[in-house]
Amino acid sequence: MTAAFLHSKQSPWLWVPTLYIAEGIPYFIVTVLSIALFKDLGESNTRIALFTSLITFPWVIKPLWSPFVDVIRTKRWWVITMQAMMCVSVGLLSWLAPKGYFTIALILFTITAFASATHDIAADGYYMLALTDKQQSAFVGIRSTFYKLANIFCQSVLLVLVGVLSRKTSVAYGWTFTLLLCSTLLAVMALWHMWAMPKAEANAAPATSQSDIWKAIGNTWATFFRKKGILLALCFMLLYRLPEALLLKMEIPFLLDPTTQGGLGLTQDMIGLLNFIAIGLMLFGGIVGGLAASKYGLKKVMLWMCLMLTLPCIVYCYMAIAQPTEFWKIAACIGFEQLGYGLGYTACMLYMMYFADGQYKTAHFSLCTAFMFLGLMLPGLAAGWIADNMGYINFFWIVMICCIPSILITFIVQKRL
Repeated sequence: MTAAFLHSKQSPWLWVPTLYIAEGIPYFIVTVLSIALFKDLGESNTRIALFTSLITFPWVIKPLWSPFVDVIRTKRWWVITMQAMMCVSVGLLSWLAPKGYFTIALILFTITAFASATHDIAADGYYMLALTDKQQSAFVGIRSTFYKLANIFCQSVLLVLVGVLSRKTSVAYGWTFTLLLCSTLLAVMALWHMWAMPKAEANAAPATSQSDIWKAIGNTWATFFRKKGILLALCFMLLYRLPEALLLKMEIPFLLDPTTQGGLGLTQDMIGLLNFIAIGLMLFGGIVGGLAASKYGLKKVMLWMCLMLTLPCIVYCYMAIAQPTEFWKIAACIGFEQLGYGLGYTACMLYMMYFADGQYKTAHFSLCTAFMFLGLMLPGLAAGWIADNMGYINFFWIVMICCIPSILITFIVQKRL
């Protein structure tokens, strides 16, 4: 049965938008909401940064099991099964995490992360199988848009909901209701996709031996590490987002902590409103960055994009020193930083696409993103300890110092493009 025939029976509009909302929600629950949750529960910055970095490890190592998703059952089965698994894990989180079961919460976040990483593999593979080439091109913007809507939903709408409910009832109830809402959405999407997603693959798994699978994995990794300029490329992937790696872990704690502890004393709903503005500017920056790279070429804009990614972090130094109370000043600072991030992130993605080009380009791009995630995870492990022991002002100056290796590695890479 061909994808074109399936399309005639089941329109991609029925499942592409919801598939990528379901891909985004658990990712942002693990990477963003976990930080806000543990901060509300009174955990130290050291523990928050350390453990919320560790639970992102599945996205670093997901290339290790992606070949098995290709050959064991169908990608449709993996998508629906992982959505059901994430529904259960997030549902348990809604009950246990707000009660202070920190270790159990970490285990459930990790299960959610593994299921989400597997869902990413299966969803992207299914997208390519169930749609014709023409449909894939037509819906690439749709899938990206709905993934970004999931970002806005989690970082803005849900945090506003948490903040409002926490004030009217309690912090525990606010988080319980919010996470239960996410669990319900994932359950609805799993049931919806059972009907809406066409059966684009044979029910039986292809006859592939275990030795063939391991041989394919070994060949993919071997050709990746034999690529010309691999050491420089790895340094770029690990260092390009170094300042952001530190900033991501301490942004929410800094905004939430009272002014007496060096923070800005905001509430979760205020942060949600800030994120709505910031994400909008980030998306705008991404569009402008893509247009600039398309017009002038990556080589000409790469260093400028790196400067836009790194240098706007200075606004956090200002906020830590001045501790502004006016909402518009804080929004302007964070919006400016996120606009620069949107511009700068474009260069990172384009370079990884450039480096992965050739044989096994899909698998090699997955490896590039894995090393990029590693570059975010490793610095994040220490971010909380630095902030707790040195204070927010010194922490943000260290972030600015970390801009130097990012700029230097980008300058070297640009010269060799």
